[in-house]
Amino acid sequence: MIHISKDGSGDFRSIMEALHSLPKDNASEQVLFIHKGIYEEQITIAIPHVTFVGEDVDHTILSFGLYAHMSMDDGMKRGTFRTYSCLIDTYDFTARNITFENSSGKGIDVGQALAVYADGDRLSFENCRFLGNQDTLFTGPLPPKEIEPNGFIGPKQNAPRINGRHYYKNCYLEGDVDFIFGSATAYFEGCTFYSKYTGKEISSYVSAASTPEGQDYGYVMVNCRFESNCPAENAYLGRPWREYAKTVLINCFMDSHICKEGWHDWNKEAAHIHTFYGEYGSYGPGSGMEHRPDWIHKLEESDLTSYSKEAVLSGQDNWAP
Repeated sequence: MIHISKDGSGDFRSIMEALHSLPKDNASEQVLFIHKGIYEEQITIAIPHVTFVGEDVDHTILSFGLYAHMSMDDGMKRGTFRTYSCLIDTYDFTARNITFENSSGKGIDVGQALAVYADGDRLSFENCRFLGNQDTLFTGPLPPKEIEPNGFIGPKQNAPRINGRHYYKNCYLEGDVDFIFGSATAYFEGCTFYSKYTGKEISSYVSAASTPEGQDYGYVMVNCRFESNCPAENAYLGRPWREYAKTVLINCFMDSHICKEGWHDWNKEAAHIHTFYGEYGSYGPGSGMEHRPDWIHKLEESDLTSYSKEAVLSGQDNWAP
């Protein structure tokens, strides 16, 4: 186990120093124990079989403050995908008791600002916090094509699109617009999604999946809570970044900030045909199904076996996080 501590009592003072000490072709699990502190550094994890363990989730904070509206040296804006505080560009990565933060400020002021860019297979997060505003957590990979010119400028712009599996257990995720978005298969269990009020008529879209055509699963959220400081009917559960988006909610609590329609089509008529948004066992003030659009699926108990953790994540290698 490698100890990282800002006061010099560990093996390294910074996370990137510790990562640089590891072999690039690392084949065995490397555990980095990160002591309490705010580690203000942009982090890239490109080595497999790495585990981050925080001393205390509330006080072990990995933070940086880049944002989309920031001007670069070449005169361009930084854009969404160069704003990450932490880039996970590998497989078999685990984090426990860690806070990932983008500290740049309100999305309405600075634009998109990623706390985590997670692009890999068999990524697992337990008892972690993801703090930000717009685009807090990107579950890569990128969609095949960008809609706006230069929209994908960043570390994985020209990389092959490999759709991995992510597992989030008992995590806290906050933000406003599209604060969980991307193409991965991601299973959220016992998580809290906190929508932040921006003062606008609609402050928040919790999710914006871009599930590729033909992929069995996008986001599956089980026994989760949708909470907020927003007024009533000020947020949507999700909208499709791409028209084949998939998001399924099972036994989730929804407070009154959720609009009665629940879901937004992002003005994509094709999404009514190609998306798969489903709910089962929703409860709480924002959970009423009577006003959900007709393109939302009301799941039956018989459907639930298809959305177990094992069904969603096991794959051909029987991954069992």
